[in-house]
Amino acid sequence: MQQHTTIQTELAAFLRKEGQTINQFAGISGVNSGTLSSIINGNRPIAMQQLDRITAGMGLPDGAFYELYIDECVVHSAPDWRRLGPFLHRCAELDKLECIRQVVQIIMDNITYAPLLFDTAEEFYGQGKLQAAALLYEGVADSEKYQHSERLALCQYRLFTIRIGQSPEADFRAATRFEYFVERLEEIEQLEALRQLADIYITLQHWEKARLLAERLYHKTSIQYEIRYYKTRKKKELRQAPRPLCFYIMYAYWLQSKVCEESGEYERALEFVGLYSEMSWIVEESEEVQQIKEQFSRLGIVYACLYRLMCGELEVLPEVMEAIGTPELERLDGLLKAVQAANRYGWEVDELISRFQPLLTPEGVAFGQAEGASGWETPDQYPVLLHELAVYSFKAEKIEQGIHYIFGSLEASAALGSIACVIRCVRLFEQFRPNVSAEDQEWYKRLINKVQLAHTGAKRTTESLRE
Repeated sequence: MQQHTTIQTELAAFLRKEGQTINQFAGISGVNSGTLSSIINGNRPIAMQQLDRITAGMGLPDGAFYELYIDECVVHSAPDWRRLGPFLHRCAELDKLECIRQVVQIIMDNITYAPLLFDTAEEFYGQGKLQAAALLYEGVADSEKYQHSERLALCQYRLFTIRIGQSPEADFRAATRFEYFVERLEEIEQLEALRQLADIYITLQHWEKARLLAERLYHKTSIQYEIRYYKTRKKKELRQAPRPLCFYIMYAYWLQSKVCEESGEYERALEFVGLYSEMSWIVEESEEVQQIKEQFSRLGIVYACLYRLMCGELEVLPEVMEAIGTPELERLDGLLKAVQAANRYGWEVDELISRFQPLLTPEGVAFGQAEGASGWETPDQYPVLLHELAVYSFKAEKIEQGIHYIFGSLEASAALGSIACVIRCVRLFEQFRPNVSAEDQEWYKRLINKVQLAHTGAKRTTESLRE
């Protein structure tokens, strides 16, 4: 009958093969000879530090025996947190995520481990060991899924923050999964959670969701502000939010202005700009608060001009041109809005287009993205901008230039899978087809085929994600 492989049998076999005594190996490994003897004879469990020293003494890579350690100390014996805690920390250091997953699956049949795992997950999270932390949070959340505990909500919040930023699809899944748990968080924790959720829905262009979250954020922060700064009766010590409370109130106004902007309600958007620009109500005093006030003051100046432009006030165009490309107004967004306003009101903005012409290419977009915060952070708007420029060119009877922009928009739409912009480009092209050369018409056909292929691929990807 074949002997079951254990760390003890592996160590004993190593000593025989190398012709070493326990005393000799003790000198090499730094583990006491009596302790080694007890381990080999099965009379003593192996502590984490001893395991690592034995592994190094045998010349094996770190963590070589971790799977066996799980089998011996977790599966075939009662788990002892004095050994499990250090083991999980060591696995996180070595990025042995599968070992962490196995331990969590085994021990979470006993929910008494939930608080210990949660505290360890919080340590990992604070240390930036996010994937290791996620495995622990998932285990705790699964064990408490039928409870309405704050710990469950915090697990889901941490998992949300870990999962976002990978792809739009992943962000959407993470947001919809977490949104259910927001109300279970402590009131002060909810503020940052609502802000993060709203940010995701704004990025994904789920505008109604963003509006509702902005309203909740404003309502909850206003209550917290009243309690903290205007209640005369003494209260118990209140927890601090991750940011000053005034930030969340002004940010909620900013979010609502962006929602109004998207729906074309620029006068209403201007009202919200006025709300986050007027700061006489702020009673907090700190360097951080001062920086926040300055940030929203700059935003207010820029967006007041932008929305006035969209309402038909041509005289603010120079201010908007100067603001485009600053941290307050991304180049793509600012340029798109200015050209849309020009098309709406019949303005001539050749100077504006000429100034930003080097950026109206795929290379310009890539360059802007590489520049960072004030760059082209929403490249999906690029084909929309080119379509607007085509409209502008056709209105100015610059047919050749208009066709050039249409082709550019179709190319960009194919790359981004933006079928809505393709449809707008096709409609626009058909209006001017009689004025287009045979060569350009042939090139147009090839572009349409390319777009159709790209759209088919994107559709298959979407279907596979749904499955």
